[in-house]
Amino acid sequence: MRIEVVAPSELRGQIVLPSSKSISNRALVINALVGTDVGVENVSECDDTRAMLEWLSSRPNVVDVGAAGTAMRFSAALLAVSEGTHVITGSERMKQRPIGILVKALRELGAKVEYVEKEGFPPLSITGHPLMEGGELNLAGNVSSQYISALLMIGPKLKKGLRLKLSDEIASRPYIDMTLSIMRDFGAHADWLDERTIEVAPVSYRERPYYVESDWSAASYWYEMVALAPNEDAEVVLPGLFAESLQGDSHGAEVFEMLGVSTEHRGNEVVLRKNGKRVSRLDYNFLEMPDLAQTFVVTCCMLGVPFHFTGLQSLKIKETDRIEALKVELGKLGFSIEDRNDSELLWDGLQQMIDPTESVGISIDTYEDHRMAMAFAPVCMRRGCIVINNPQVVTKSYPRYWDDLRSVGFEMEEV
Repeated sequence: MRIEVVAPSELRGQIVLPSSKSISNRALVINALVGTDVGVENVSECDDTRAMLEWLSSRPNVVDVGAAGTAMRFSAALLAVSEGTHVITGSERMKQRPIGILVKALRELGAKVEYVEKEGFPPLSITGHPLMEGGELNLAGNVSSQYISALLMIGPKLKKGLRLKLSDEIASRPYIDMTLSIMRDFGAHADWLDERTIEVAPVSYRERPYYVESDWSAASYWYEMVALAPNEDAEVVLPGLFAESLQGDSHGAEVFEMLGVSTEHRGNEVVLRKNGKRVSRLDYNFLEMPDLAQTFVVTCCMLGVPFHFTGLQSLKIKETDRIEALKVELGKLGFSIEDRNDSELLWDGLQQMIDPTESVGISIDTYEDHRMAMAFAPVCMRRGCIVINNPQVVTKSYPRYWDDLRSVGFEMEEV
């Protein structure tokens, strides 16, 4: 399927964003560890969360999480401290995403985990042990924060608890802090002892209701649209976003301030407006919010703002190799993006001229990656229109994305 997205002449409106999948999945895992019927309210409708909900409600012997990376990592840890033997698997792309670091750590804590097919990759066969020993674990801090979060969340179930010592630069620390905060909300004793060490005491979680806030990652695409909107009075209201948010991606608002978008907090909602200011160049380390990298790369190109972005090492093992995907798709639009050390992206501000006869109907491939579709759709606000291939990938995190665009005047037609 392919759709052509046509931009409105101006941008104004109010959008109810999806709930945070990051918070939803953490709360669901912890709620399952509590073993309570008290539900988690306002959970995300995205594919990742639906994958968690489906297997938690039915408890099958074979758990298939599809393309949901968060569900794969969190569920593997949860199954390690649950009764019975289960196989956890996923899509073909999921079978290509490494999980050896998490498996090794779970084994060191006393879990029985075996590879079903290829060493270091899903699917996994996990024989759960509700009374795993636990103890001290050393782990590189620059691995995916989802590995670290998965281990932390089962910490209260381990006989000796968990002391996690992290070496090297710590990637995506806000996601680790989010995990610890939600754990404490459910009664866990879990916190940083120092800059490199986290301790989780063997103190049981307790039952409680939990409400999930809206998703700041999803908000980033509306910031992008305001930045690229043709009208200077562009304004978008986003209810359900907390100023004191658990989500590290909320700091994207500060970066967008440098790209001409201001944020006004009104209770638990934000108002986005153009501020008439824009830096001439943007250098930024995205180590703590890598999921926003695609949004900022595309926004800067469309605004003509040269950039040097670092801290992108996790992008190569996401739903696709996001570094290569960005280079290829922006190349179609005349932008030559340079990458360095598998962790940096640079653009010098120069754009190649494209033959107008060839530029009509340029189509963007999405690589089974929801963030490619959502980051590139706003390009139409500078080009008039853009074609997005396989637009249905947005269901992974923002199922109503295209409907929300229509509600503020974007037009879409299947081509």
